[in-house]
Amino acid sequence: MAQALSLSLLLSILAIGSCVAIEVTDHIDLWPMPTSVSHGTQRLYVSKGITMTMVGSTYSDEKEILKDAFQRTVDLIKLNHVVDGANPSSFVLTSVNVVVHSSEDELKFGVDESYNLSIPTAGNPLHAQIEARTVFGALHALQTFSQLCYFDFTSRLIEIISAPWTISDTPRFPYRGLLIDTSRHYLPVTVIKKVINTMTYSKLNVLHWHIVDAQSFPIEIPSYPKLWNGSYSFSERYTTSDAIDIVRYAENRGVNVMAEIDVPGHALSWGVGYPSLWPSDTCKEPLDVSNNFSFGVIDGILSDFSKVFKFKFVHLGGDEVNTSCWTATPHIKKWLDDNHMNVTDAYRYFVLRSQKIAISHGYDVINWEETFNNFGDKLDRRTVVHNWLDEDVAPKVVAAGLRCIVSNQDKWYLDHLDATWEGFYTNEPLKDIDNPDQQRLVIGGEVCMWGEQIDASDIEQTIWPRAAAAAERLWTPIEKIALDPRLVTPRLARFRCLLNQRGVAAAPLAGYGRTAPYEPGPCVRQ
Repeated sequence: MAQALSLSLLLSILAIGSCVAIEVTDHIDLWPMPTSVSHGTQRLYVSKGITMTMVGSTYSDEKEILKDAFQRTVDLIKLNHVVDGANPSSFVLTSVNVVVHSSEDELKFGVDESYNLSIPTAGNPLHAQIEARTVFGALHALQTFSQLCYFDFTSRLIEIISAPWTISDTPRFPYRGLLIDTSRHYLPVTVIKKVINTMTYSKLNVLHWHIVDAQSFPIEIPSYPKLWNGSYSFSERYTTSDAIDIVRYAENRGVNVMAEIDVPGHALSWGVGYPSLWPSDTCKEPLDVSNNFSFGVIDGILSDFSKVFKFKFVHLGGDEVNTSCWTATPHIKKWLDDNHMNVTDAYRYFVLRSQKIAISHGYDVINWEETFNNFGDKLDRRTVVHNWLDEDVAPKVVAAGLRCIVSNQDKWYLDHLDATWEGFYTNEPLKDIDNPDQQRLVIGGEVCMWGEQIDASDIEQTIWPRAAAAAERLWTPIEKIALDPRLVTPRLARFRCLLNQRGVAAAPLAGYGRTAPYEPGPCVRQ
């Protein structure tokens, strides 16, 4: 096994080296690849005092979303270098003018994220131009602009090569997600925020926060304050204010935060504070279907969530439900008999009743695919089915007229360390879906960072760069996606190096997920 792995790593490294030689003259190192790109051959210098203007914009930026984003962009392009070269007398980019046509800055699902970016070589003074329908499109444009800038060690200035640039861009899918799991291992707020920042570099736009599970319940629920008695410790918790802060932080960067409570299974930790949620003291999962208190707690959680998590969707789980406790517990068995139900009926009853509660709080519901596999025709028609088990499920979901998110575990589960970046890149959400109307029901995809074997010490190198490979699949037009991932290896390698330079512990491309460098050498050959 060790010899096979070493050989695999060596072949990967050789492939990276050969591909770098193939693509080195192209100079389109952007990730993800935009919809349309053209460029020239001129070198520009970025003024040390570059500014942002908003001439012609109808967006007021009262929340300073653009102002803050531009300052982050300036910090990113400097890469913590001291930019102390002398500005030349010509070919100096002095400003970026941002024109946003909409005054709205509420981040909603399906918001227009398109943008146009131009960087000219003629004019005095020179300024880049960003045009977008919404501020969130402008944020993506600034991310693209940041990738065009390089610190030059000879001039000691920030440079843009291959100008002029003309870029038009729009996402392929409106939902481009990353799941984090704070139940299996607690993630500090600073770590969550860094994950959000890094998501924006590859234009992912939904943080799926799997907050609670069987192992721990780390979040404050004011309506039921004993729920977070199920946290690992008093220090491994999130207050309501923490959650609000995370959501605002993400929204100001164009990232929606979607909360998940996974019911009726995966909920053992709920009963630490409220033992009556358990079927019995010896059989503690799933939640007690016969007890109205179970649904009262769900209602309280979702009521509190609705004040914090403003995204259109809430995730209610519904997967991996072992119903044996229901039949093994006398009072639940009696309730089943009295209501003429078997455990399959009770599972359906629990999911559908929970859906109605979520809908009453203004949410559209996402459920894991087991709910569809067992009673898809009974789900609320607004349900989004989250595919994770089998790749043949998504075609069945959209054929039934329901929306779908794709996360098939063999390709897009980041905790599967044997899942290589090439598999993340080549996984196609619309596989075997040819009908255009059904294709539109696939709202996107999501890579999943389950937390059983990650914490703050290794989450970054487990997520990146494999999540970025999926991000291009979700953003870039299908006709621009390479059929052979080896063709994009050098570009992804350079993006991974850029992440490292920005302080993100992205792992090497060569080998499996979360791998270490194989041998000494330059970053792009790892």
